[in-house]
Amino acid sequence: MSSIDSVHGVALSAGRGPEVRRSAITDGHFVVRPPRPGAKLAAMKLKDQVAIVTGAASGIGAASARLFAAEGAKLVLVDQDTAGLGQVAADIEAKGGRALTIPADVSSDQQAREGVAGVLEKWGRIDVLLTAAGASTGGTVDTIEEGAWDRTFAINVKGTYLWIHYAIQPMIAAKSGAIVTIGSQLAQSSPGKNAAYIASKGAIASLTKTMAVDHAAQGIRVNALMPGVIDTPMPAKSLKRYADPDAMRAFWKLRHPMGRIGQPEEVAKAALFLACDDSSFVTGTLLFVDGGWTAH
Repeated sequence: MSSIDSVHGVALSAGRGPEVRRSAITDGHFVVRPPRPGAKLAAMKLKDQVAIVTGAASGIGAASARLFAAEGAKLVLVDQDTAGLGQVAADIEAKGGRALTIPADVSSDQQAREGVAGVLEKWGRIDVLLTAAGASTGGTVDTIEEGAWDRTFAINVKGTYLWIHYAIQPMIAAKSGAIVTIGSQLAQSSPGKNAAYIASKGAIASLTKTMAVDHAAQGIRVNALMPGVIDTPMPAKSLKRYADPDAMRAFWKLRHPMGRIGQPEEVAKAALFLACDDSSFVTGTLLFVDGGWTAH
């Protein structure tokens, strides 16, 4: 949308969006008249809902939290990175949103249980859960040490399970809820050398499908996002494991038929779709947001 097509974020009548009658240009400025009777602004997709996002301090989690807040949700931000949490919360509140921060290790049963209890005490409900916390270690099964394997699964799989385990209870009681997990395109199309991470993301994909079947009759939808390489801190750290990081980044770009690395905001839009009623008949789905990686 160009500056000629918008004033203060409101689309002018051009065959799309809310209809607002265009006036003549006067001294380089538009004078916008009131909307015609019956014209409506788009409703917020998550208005007054409570959404928990783990891994909310950066990357896909942070981008999704900001978008959910812009769509009217009250946000619960979970991460070990307290500085990152504070920044995302400040961004949300600066735009009139509401955010609760919970510094936590997602693999801790106690912290998950107490975190969910705190959300219910403050806001009395949970409508959406996005489990975006994750870790990647790299390596093959002959080189990965047991501690690194266990930690990867503790964050990626156990952390997903624990926050769903506690957050789904009020959803069951309300007979309504949307859960979005984060898998990876690598679970279907692997270039290798990241065995623990890829195995953990395959586990999340399978868990997502069985949860969708288990809880569909209770009004709860469960879906997974399967992102390609996204421009977040995790791939940036992963590049340090390679002898030639620039060559690997170039390979990542070319491996996507779209010829580029994705942005977290692009994945956030898919997360919003799965979190809101736009996807009311969607559950058990693995939604690939991968620039064509798995179609290659």
